[in-house]
Amino acid sequence: MSEQTTKHATFELERVYEGVPAERVWAAWANAEEKRRWWGDGNLTASNHDLDFSVGGLEHVTTNTPDGTTYTLEARYCDIVEGERFVYTYEMSCNGARMSVSVATVVLAPAGDGTRLTLTEQGVFLDGVDKPADREHGTRAILESLAAVLAQVEA
Repeated sequence: MSEQTTKHATFELERVYEGVPAERVWAAWANAEEKRRWWGDGNLTASNHDLDFSVGGLEHVTTNTPDGTTYTLEARYCDIVEGERFVYTYEMSCNGARMSVSVATVVLAPAGDGTRLTLTEQGVFLDGVDKPADREHGTRAILESLAAVLAQVEA
C-alpha cells in the first residue's frame, strides 16, 4: 500500500494588466473561446476545454505535455460577482491520479489605467503527486500567458 499524504498550502499572486480595462480581463476568464487562447503555460496543449462560467457551472480542461503526460482540471464555479470576483473549486489529476483539490478566488480591481488581478489559492496537495511551489509556478505562468494575449488584443 502506498503512503497517503496531504500537504496544505495557500498562495496569492497579483498581476497588473496595464492599459487593459477590467471588463476585458473579465471576458478573458468568462468567455470559453477567449479562455482557450491563453489557458496553459506554453508547454501544454489543450485537447479538450469546456466552460460554463456561471454559478454552479462546470469547467473541464484536458491538457497534454510533449512527453505525453495528461493533466485534467475539473472545476465548479461557486460565486460570481460580475466584473469583480469569482470563486471556484477544482480538482487536478495527472495521468488519472488525483493531484490536488483547491479553492481559488480571483478578484479584479482598478489599477491606474489598467486592472489588478489577485488570485488566491488554498489547496490540499495529495500523495506527493504535486507540490505547492510547482502549482504556484504554473499558475503564475498562466497569468503571464493571459498578459500576452491581452497585450495582443489591446495593441
